Amino acid sequence: MLSSIAFQMLSVAIGWQMYELTHDAFSLGLVGLAQFLPMVLLTLVVGHFADRYDRRYIVFICQIVEAAMALLLLLGSLTDSLGQHHILIMAAVLGACRAFEGPSSSALLPQLVPKEFLQQAISWNTSVGQLSQILGPSMGGLLYWAGATLVYTVASLALLTAGILTFFIRSKPIARKSEPVSVRSLFSGIMFVYRQPIILGTISLDLFAVLLGGATALLPIFALDILHTGPWGLGFMRTAPAIGALLMSIVLVYYPLKKAVGYMLFGALAVFGLATMLFAISTNIFISLLALFFIGASDVISVIIRSSLVQLQTPDEMRGRVNAVNSLFIGTSNQLGEFESGTLAGFIGAVPATLVGGIGTIVIAGLWMFLFPSLRKMRTLSDSS
Repeated sequence: MLSSIAFQMLSVAIGWQMYELTHDAFSLGLVGLAQFLPMVLLTLVVGHFADRYDRRYIVFICQIVEAAMALLLLLGSLTDSLGQHHILIMAAVLGACRAFEGPSSSALLPQLVPKEFLQQAISWNTSVGQLSQILGPSMGGLLYWAGATLVYTVASLALLTAGILTFFIRSKPIARKSEPVSVRSLFSGIMFVYRQPIILGTISLDLFAVLLGGATALLPIFALDILHTGPWGLGFMRTAPAIGALLMSIVLVYYPLKKAVGYMLFGALAVFGLATMLFAISTNIFISLLALFFIGASDVISVIIRSSLVQLQTPDEMRGRVNAVNSLFIGTSNQLGEFESGTLAGFIGAVPATLVGGIGTIVIAGLWMFLFPSLRKMRTLSDSS
């Protein structure tokens, strides 16, 4: 949680400081690109490292390097020597560290929790992630009022603390194969996912559902031109999906999915699509917030099912590579989903684009029910039929 909140704070501060330095929207885009590209380019290498070396130490090293970047940003701000290229380099290093940290941390979880409690652990982990999405940007924005140096100070302390805590984690030892780096080993995670219809179906379903239903990219348009709420409304609209996801993930801790998991997955996607359509046609801020709440709540069901399947049905020696593929799908769906929504809205308008996205999500869910019958018939998360 400390690591995630710190990263969110750094993202807010870096973006704001970049714009203060350049007053150029294109430079803001470069910051996002600098953080996103390492995840795409390093996916195959990340997975191999997570399966070959101790995952605790990978996460620990990443958090310490992230803390070092925060300290360098702090030093640059104090000495007024921070330039555009400095920020881009540090943003790229932060993106590379997160690319290694995410899959390694996910693959580490089954070493810490008994198999029968793994779904609840993933639900708690998802809750932490959603809480970080709520607290991190808010804290970053509030602390930035006192200056960028305060944000970087708090973030560096949080990351150092996270690194120390990670270092002292005691995990169940596992047998590791000293598999040499080769084209086959690098692509083995992708091949494993391809050969497992349930995992392939779940990951690809989530990819296309989020790709089509990415209404969040259009929230400023809805806040300003349709709901006429201003910045305060936009803040509530950005928070509503995270609150829905947080509450649903906590519910799933106490009431884990135990039967008819396949139908629960498709039912959640249907709710996601319907809530997206409701948001598209709403002209009332309270109805829109309710729709966004259900978008977040239904989406987290898919997230927990996908994450649990990846962990439960992947051998430990492959978890790093498979989690890296999963992380790539998640990142790609979010980034391309925003691009798709913005592009379509540019041609046909925000309301029709969002409505089409909701309908498309439901169509994809129906199509996947027939393309992946094993996913539809899945009874429990350990069912590999």
